[in-house]
Amino acid sequence: VQLQASGGGLVQSGGSLRLSCAASGFRFDDYTIGWFRRAPGKEREGVSCINGGDFTTWYSDSVKGRFTIYSDNVKNTVYMQMNGLKPEDSAIYYCATVSVTFGSDWFSSSDRNDNLGYWGQGTQVTVSS
Repeated sequence: VQLQASGGGLVQSGGSLRLSCAASGFRFDDYTIGWFRRAPGKEREGVSCINGGDFTTWYSDSVKGRFTIYSDNVKNTVYMQMNGLKPEDSAIYYCATVSVTFGSDWFSSSDRNDNLGYWGQGTQVTVSS
């Protein structure tokens, strides 16, 4: 399993970015793919995810209404469009995937077993005020 994240950068408050997670080595339909983030001095938190089979989505309350996650199953790529960015969205964003058996619960849980999933490298998002 390989996950390649890209799309981070520096943007002003209120701006937009689109993150991409290119996946390989597994059957997309059988996995939930999404994003975590970790800001300096804070715990890692789940941000959003999408079920690769039925395309159901989950968002954390902090990004709901501003971020949109979607997948291109032909390209095996998941995108997260981030609009209305705020300085508190600044963090390293990590792409991750887990079997649909665990699904969005794994992304939303504060007590997840990291070893159940696969992780990509991070991409830095910085939002200036």
